[in-house]
Amino acid sequence: MHIQLFEGERIRLAPIDPEKDAETISKWTHDPEYLRLTDAGPARPLSPVHVKKKLEESAKKAEKDRNRFDFGVRLRADDRLIGLASIRWIQWTHGSGAIKLSIGRPEDRGQGYGSEALKMLLRYAFDELSLHRIGADTFEYNAGALRWLERHGFEVEVRRRQAVNRDGRRWDVIMLGLLREEWSGN
Repeated sequence: MHIQLFEGERIRLAPIDPEKDAETISKWTHDPEYLRLTDAGPARPLSPVHVKKKLEESAKKAEKDRNRFDFGVRLRADDRLIGLASIRWIQWTHGSGAIKLSIGRPEDRGQGYGSEALKMLLRYAFDELSLHRIGADTFEYNAGALRWLERHGFEVEVRRRQAVNRDGRRWDVIMLGLLREEWSGN
């Protein structure tokens, strides 16, 4: 049986090219909404040079530690980078890891690309890497991501109360999990 691991109907998971992709990712970092939805760190724009350096450092660390797989999410039609996806913090002994997925430009969000990428990430994690459990986390203020993860089978497991300070308010970090037997696999 031939199942395509990295090609979906409209997108594909591909290697990240620090040289080629740094400028695109840099533009995303100029969007405060993107930064606030994807990272708890201080929001700040990054230059293409800084992004390139971070991508290269991350690739070296992933190669050395062998507990992380990073992908660019690209449109099949024109090979445009629209997002980032990773399986990280893999604990091989326990069969667990976590995912992180982001779609860069606002006009690319809400188009179903994230769902397509998530299905491929989970198939890779469960079928190819033989993981048993996948975690994901989001922020209390990102209600759309919470609903989206729950719609894809993730269950809330932990609520880290008031762990993030944004816009003069403290917000919870919500950690979710999905077990192999709960995953629909389609």
